[in-house]
Amino acid sequence: MDAIQISNLKKYYGKSLGVEEVSFSVKEGEIFGFVGPNGAGKSTTIRILLNFIFPSGGFATIWSKDVVKESKEIKKSTGYVPSDVRFYEDMTVRSLIRVSNGFYSSSHEEEADRLCKLFELDRAKKFYELSMGNKKKVAVVCALAAKPKVLILDEPTNGLDPMMQKQLFTELKNQSTNGVSILLSSHNLGEVQEYCQRVAFIKQGKILAVTDLKEIHQPHKIVTTWGGKDIIHPSIQLLKQKEVKRVFRYQGNSVLLLKLLHQADLEDVTIENESLEERFMDLYGKEEEQ
Repeated sequence: MDAIQISNLKKYYGKSLGVEEVSFSVKEGEIFGFVGPNGAGKSTTIRILLNFIFPSGGFATIWSKDVVKESKEIKKSTGYVPSDVRFYEDMTVRSLIRVSNGFYSSSHEEEADRLCKLFELDRAKKFYELSMGNKKKVAVVCALAAKPKVLILDEPTNGLDPMMQKQLFTELKNQSTNGVSILLSSHNLGEVQEYCQRVAFIKQGKILAVTDLKEIHQPHKIVTTWGGKDIIHPSIQLLKQKEVKRVFRYQGNSVLLLKLLHQADLEDVTIENESLEERFMDLYGKEEEQ
């Protein structure tokens, strides 16, 4: 079942384009990546899902509920972490979490306690006293404490140190295993590749592709140096060549690849899985050329 479904979503700010023909879905228990350059339309899409702004066309649903008509019901089971965390400066962390919990029908103090210990959050401090990373932790705890069925995360690791980033994603993986659906908007392609099942690429308000990350590993990047014969085959594409170094992309059977490399009689060869960053640059580079 799809937890989030977006179909032909449009948003215009006067004559300016926000998003256009945006379509993708997030499955139950899935961690779904949402990536693109600044101004691509990620935040606009998220704001529509949260009913902060209204779409100009198309529709979006969370658990089959319309994000505009049934927003109040949706928010009962949805958690949100904004990229820029802003709370009341003079309130303590404890008070902020209590206020956040108050928006839900039942108490979640026990879960909030667990999360504060997990993320090493000092609840006695006032919000203005916190570092950027600790402010982000407050937003994370507020979003997770109510045990939501859907999590919408906009740059959730921004400001967190590497240990806390790992702690957060361990928690998110546990949440997804228990059926929580997670939409993760991030500029960190490494964390998207490591933790997401699928990813949507957006640019200038339009979806370029929705990719299953299992397929990212299928193309291989081959780097050869120091001699050898030319490798000529329909499955191999020469990406670049500089002096004795050549870089190829190969997609196909691994047995055939090894045979081709053996026939080329290479002195040095490196085979790597294609990374999400390379997929990103390749995809967006092609768009720039058009």
